[in-house]
Amino acid sequence: MDRIRITGGQKLSGIIPISGAKNAALPLMIASLLTPETLTLENMPRLADVRQLNRILSNHGVDHAVDGKRPGDAPHTGETVHFSARNIVDTTAPYELVSKMRASFWVLAPLLARMGEAKVSLPGGCAIGTRPVDFLLMALERLGAQIKIENGYVIASAAKGLVGGVIDFPKITVGGTHTALMAAVMARGDTMILNAACEPEVVDLANCLIAMGARIRGAGTPVIEVEGVTSLHGARHAVLPDRIETGTYAMAVAMTGGDVLLEGARADLLGSALEMIAESGSDISIEDNGVRIRSHGGDIEPVDVSTDPFPGFPTDLQAQFMALMTRANGVSHITETIFENRFMHVQELARLGAKIRLDGDTAIIEGQPQLTGAPVMATDLRASVSLVIAGLAAKGDTTVHRVYHLDRGFERLEEKLGACGAQIERVSDPG
Repeated sequence: MDRIRITGGQKLSGIIPISGAKNAALPLMIASLLTPETLTLENMPRLADVRQLNRILSNHGVDHAVDGKRPGDAPHTGETVHFSARNIVDTTAPYELVSKMRASFWVLAPLLARMGEAKVSLPGGCAIGTRPVDFLLMALERLGAQIKIENGYVIASAAKGLVGGVIDFPKITVGGTHTALMAAVMARGDTMILNAACEPEVVDLANCLIAMGARIRGAGTPVIEVEGVTSLHGARHAVLPDRIETGTYAMAVAMTGGDVLLEGARADLLGSALEMIAESGSDISIEDNGVRIRSHGGDIEPVDVSTDPFPGFPTDLQAQFMALMTRANGVSHITETIFENRFMHVQELARLGAKIRLDGDTAIIEGQPQLTGAPVMATDLRASVSLVIAGLAAKGDTTVHRVYHLDRGFERLEEKLGACGAQIERVSDPG
């Protein structure tokens, strides 16, 4: 099994290209089920989750083709992938596929919208909380779907098609909003989605659906209106840059020191996260081709944050910000409001010398002048990269085990960091 080995203490300097967003790419891929024509997605990241979703979509009859390299393409240029769901051959998404990645559960909505039926296994994914699917199923029922759960599968039907309605989410849910959009675009009549998620990935999906012929207003606000159409056509759409990758590398520079251009990054996608990084003492500037961050790597100021839906501080950057705060000159507090089990990285950061105390949904971090390298174990995708960040700033060697979590959401992480001066390498066990 692969692991990442880091010798800490190196400042970062250079350019890190930001890949397409995983959290946008996955629902966009699933949207290909809505049309028999070809959906072309540009700036697709090369990630384990993307490969896994391709296998799931192939099970339904979706073909995909990847464009070859073009002259002048940089090593990290995103892929252009063509998805064709001309014929849906199977409306069942089996447990052995869906259990490996939670987002694959979202195939339920487009299969139901286009085929009138779907049977999808209840999902798996990172062990960071219960993340129930109740809201997703409620959204489909509001549009006339009949839902039952048998033997670990959701069985949904709408023999006469879905019908527009009002979906009022009791809590903001990104997955629920994705589901509602993909179900409503071909429902008869109008649909209103209330308390909708405002995340950039929701806007990206809506923009792609509009390019495919959907009629959507209000994406990016709490109220989204959808006027159903009878069919969607093919389109070409570029995946937006990954705001979580952007924030992660920005925090790495803030912690180690240096001067790095995050090429292709968009500051408007980060919400309050860039403000929190700047408040901790880093210099952030917006440039024509990305976001630049400069830091001395010392004099990190303690900052209190609470995770919230966009434009608040994203839960997917909470572990990384905690790593940064372990070196702050004082005490900081991080409150996790989205997922109840998302502090599993705390005990691993403690192995590097961090002093962190938990009080319910709040972590109290007492900043230390120095962390020390140690072997650590990744527990989920974002926790794993927080350990990489901490290792980059720690004295001595750090080895991060279970890096398959990293491969789910970070493209060529060790190459990107290594090109900026980090002493980092991937080590594979023989055989």
